[in-house]
Parts: sequence; C-alpha cells; structure tokens
Amino acid sequence: MHHHPLTPLSEAETNAARDIYLEEPLKKDLIPYLQLEHSGKLCPTSPRPRRLAKCQYDIVGSERVPEFHEAVVDVEGKVRISYTVVGKQHQASLILAEFDIFVKVCEESQMFKDAVAKFKLPEGFEVVIEPWPYGGRDRVTDDSRYFQGLIFAQDKRSGNPNSNFYAFPLPIIPVMDYHKREIVRIDRLATGGKGEDPLTLPEATRENPIGHCTPAEYIPELLSNGTRKDLKPLNVLQPEGPSFRVAQDESLVEWQKWRFRVGFNPREGATIHDIRYDGRSVLYRLSLSEMTVPYADPRYPFHRKQAFDFGDGGAGNCANNLSLGCDCLGVIKYFDGVVTDAEGNATVAPNVICLHEQDNGIGWKHTNWRTGRAVVTRSRELVVQFIITLANYEYIFAYKFDLAGGISVESRATGIVSVVNIDPGKQSEYGNVVGNGVLAQNHQHIFCIRIDPAIDGYKNTVYIEESHAVEMNDQTNPEGNLYRICKTPVEQSSWFDAAPEKNRIIKMVNTDKINPISQRPVGYKFTPMATQLLLADKRSIQARRAQFAQHHVWVTKYRDGELYAGGKYTLQSQEEVGGVSDAVKRGENVANEDVVVWSVFGITHNPRVEDWPVMPVECYQLNIRPTDFFTDNPAIDVPSNRNMSSQLVRSDDCSKCNL
Repeated sequence: MHHHPLTPLSEAETNAARDIYLEEPLKKDLIPYLQLEHSGKLCPTSPRPRRLAKCQYDIVGSERVPEFHEAVVDVEGKVRISYTVVGKQHQASLILAEFDIFVKVCEESQMFKDAVAKFKLPEGFEVVIEPWPYGGRDRVTDDSRYFQGLIFAQDKRSGNPNSNFYAFPLPIIPVMDYHKREIVRIDRLATGGKGEDPLTLPEATRENPIGHCTPAEYIPELLSNGTRKDLKPLNVLQPEGPSFRVAQDESLVEWQKWRFRVGFNPREGATIHDIRYDGRSVLYRLSLSEMTVPYADPRYPFHRKQAFDFGDGGAGNCANNLSLGCDCLGVIKYFDGVVTDAEGNATVAPNVICLHEQDNGIGWKHTNWRTGRAVVTRSRELVVQFIITLANYEYIFAYKFDLAGGISVESRATGIVSVVNIDPGKQSEYGNVVGNGVLAQNHQHIFCIRIDPAIDGYKNTVYIEESHAVEMNDQTNPEGNLYRICKTPVEQSSWFDAAPEKNRIIKMVNTDKINPISQRPVGYKFTPMATQLLLADKRSIQARRAQFAQHHVWVTKYRDGELYAGGKYTLQSQEEVGGVSDAVKRGENVANEDVVVWSVFGITHNPRVEDWPVMPVECYQLNIRPTDFFTDNPAIDVPSNRNMSSQLVRSDDCSKCNL
C-alpha cells in the first residue's frame, strides 16, 4: 500500500523508525508528486518521495553526560539517510516521562522532604508537585539538563481527587539535575507585597503558609452553590450528516470547494497541507509554529518562568483526547495521532483532532428596499481543532475554512493561571491577588503562525500595503477627502510590525497571474494583529531566546526543515538559534520566490479576579482572505435556504420575560 507523502506516520512506521515524527519530503521532490496528483495522472508506478522519519535520541558516553543526536530514517527501506551530532550545547525537547521522573526524585529526596517538613500543613492536606521546564539558563546555571517544579498543597478532605490544589501554593521550588537524578537545591520564594525589596527573602519560612488561603473549586460537584439550573439545551443538528468527506487514508479532507490534508506531529500538533480552493493552489503548508510564555515577576527564581510550549515539550505530545459533545458540537470526525514514549515505542493518541462544521452568523445579505426582497446566506465554517493542556493552562487551536475562500487561524487561552503564594493582606506589583494568599503573576502568551503561501503557484511576492492621508491641495485633493494606497514589494527577507494607523496589510501575491477583472496580481492577504510584543528587555535571556516574539511579521525565503520560529532547540536555551531572526539575517531575495510569512501575535495577561479559579477564554484570530483571487464573491452561490428548525419562543417558554 502506498501512503501519500503527507500522511502522518502510522504506528508501525513509527516503531520501524523507533522515534519521533514524519520528516516531510523536500519541497522540490514533493511538488512534482502533487502536480501529478492534481492533474489526475498519478498512478501506482509514479515516482514518490521516500517515507522519512526524524529520530532524536541521546548517546551516553564515558562522561555519563548524554549527547543529543538526530537522524533521518527511510522507514520503508529501513536505512539511515542522514545523521547529525547536535552536541551538548543544546537540549532535546523534554518528554512527559521526564516529568514523572522529576516527581519521583522529589518524593525520594531528603532535601525536598526536609523543606516540606518545615511547613505545618493543616490536617487533610497533601503536597502536590507540578513539574516545569527550567527556563533559560541564567548566570548561575551550567549546561546540564535541569527541571524545576511549583509546589502546592491539596485539600483531600472532600475525597474528590480533582479538588483544586492551585488554591494552596507553597513557597518553594525544587531543582533537579536530570543526569544525576537528584534534587540539587530548593529555591525559597519571596512572598512579600508591594513596595518590598524584590531581592529580599523572608528571614524564616512561615510554618503554615496556606493558613490564609481559601478553597477555589471549579469541579461542578464541589461548587458551593452548584451549577445553573435555568440553562436549556442548545443543540447542533445535522440530520443529513456532514458536508465534508475524509479519504480512506484519513489525511485528505474535502469540503465544498476546499481540499487539503491534515497532518499531526508531536511538536506542532495539527498541521494543514496542500490547501486548494476549487482546484487552485492557495497554501503549501499552514501551522502553529511556536509559542512562548514569559513571566514578569523579577524576584529570583521567577525570572526563569518562561515556557516554549511547542519547542520545549511539544504541542502534539500534550494534545487532549477530545470528547464527543464537549469539545466540538455537531457531526464530528476525529483523527488519531501517533506519539512515542520514553523508549521510542509508538502509541496511538486517540481523538487528538476534531473536524466539524459550525455556523458563524450571516455570510452576506442584501435587501432590495424597493421590493422588500431580502437574500441572506449563513457563514458556515469547516473547523480543524486541537486542544493542548500544559499543566495549568489550556490552549484551543483551530484552523477555519469558510465558504468565501477565507482561512482563519484561531487561538483561545483558558485553564488556570499560574499562581504563587503571597502574604496575608498584601498586594503585588508583579501580578494580581485573585484569591486569598494566591498571587497570579503578570505574563505574556506570544504565538507565531507559519504561512507557506502557494498562490496559484509556488513563487510568490509579499507586498506591504498601507493607506495614507493626503494633504488638501488644489491640484489633487481640493476638498481634502482623498487618501492614497501605497504598495511596497518586499525584496529582501525582513520583519515588519503592525501599523493600524496606516491600515498596514500583508499581501501574498503571484505577480505572474493577473486577475482579469482588476488587472492586479491574484493573492491572499491578512492584517497583522496589533497586539503587544515581548516586553522583556532586549538584553535579557527571555528576549534573546525569543527573537521571534519581537516583531509582528517576518518574511523569509523557504528552506526545507525551517519550521520553527523560535529555532529547533528551545529547552534551556539562552539564544534563539535557527529561528526566524537568523533566517532574516541571511538577507535573501524574496521577490517572486518561494517565501514563508510568519505572523506573530500575543496576549499580555495581567490577571484579574474573574480569571480565577478558571479563566474564561481569551480569543485571537488571524484572518487570511482572498484579494483579487476570484472574479466575484466566491460565496455568491451559497444557498439562501430558510432554516425551518428555527421557531418562535412561546410565552410559556419565557414566562418571566416582558414580551
């Protein structure tokens, strides 16, 4: 059986490779295959790119210090294609089994036991250890592999294992040397408030640091007042089934005029490939490339709180098993993923991606005021969604395709804010007190979307389009109402920032294909989200290891394997190596070339009490829309059928309303 080159590795193939994920074919090898496929000329004897897998592993030498290696393996031929010694200067991404090791080492450590013994916890409370990546190596850290953990106490008296332990933070952080499998120190945490010296620790640890903390439950059965009783069902019904089709190999999706392939890997989670509309190429690849979450509390050791949630541990590794009727509504198609355990054995991760349709309000409408005739269509979307849980936080990511040729990439942040202990009655400059004794620290979530355009072909040009005011003058603007549109092609790899005051738009166009109506190049566009960029000082480790987070848009020339905005190796990094910053520094020509566009946006999260104990979603969406790609509104043919399942509310259904 032949696999499509973009079909994710199966469990058997992963076991054959003994590790990680699909190494996508070189673009120069894959494009001829795709052209055969879309022309209908593909046959069993057609040449195919080799099925490759990237393997990452450590080799332990006489020094007993692991050395990080990478290899690319032909999983069908069972031969190694390439081999790289990454070296000791970079750390391999963590695996979740290492977190289990960290918890076990803590539990067995006398140093940790002694630190915990200093606390006189109330009866019925037990210690909970939450592992964290170590963050960037600072001036007191060597290049060994470290893990750290936040410590909490859980009230076990309810008998419910889901009781919220985040409401009871303890002021210590254990640090483990992974190679030695031992706790090398316990960092004590400042618990003071506003106006106190950030570098000063309390002289003595309070015996009962959670005595002033109070429960903050979110599990329905533990809520003191229960859940609402007046919320009636709101069902999504599709009596004739879905409008999408999924191929037998479970990677090809067809819906309306869209056609694309869904991929999945342990680092990026869900990825979208070979996106076409009505047979025309739009994007070669679309993915969530990276995310960094730096915290803004300067007190030692909180400066280390900075996670790279894709590079450090992998979004795919942390993907949820989605539940019918909870995470997605309607008629759902689920996709499984394949991940590897600590020994490289492949395991199926069920239901990590959901595919469904959803209504998104009115698509277009016009009423002829002369006749009273109104035509209205609904905006339906096809959604490819995955959700990751990273300790306390959840992120919901969705790729959305609409009936008008548009693509949106949505990010929603929810879950529980990261909290630390604060003394009774105090406030802090470094966050907000969201519960008694609980300080939620200020932080940012900065995301990067990687867009590999293929607008009617694989050579495109990026334009920066702005709208500028024009001074009133007798010759060209006598009444002062004129504004001018300025279009500037991007000639060399560069970065740009959002400029809403100029209506700055990023256009990706094919200058060799001209729209017959407008006589302009066919293209797609997006408006960079004018969100705050990284706030850490540019000299800081936080900033140096997250160069991508310092500009809204990067334009680079395509290179195979260059997928990660923050570089390949983020765990304990001190600098961003091999990320978009390095790609831009090459100064390559990007006009009418194979280009990649990287869109950066973020949430500056200064927590509020309403974010506790679980925050309502914060939602951000990048909209990628056609611009002169079509000859008219591509959704003009969407039916304007009346939905006969809708009904009027009856007075007895709304007896408490004033009708």
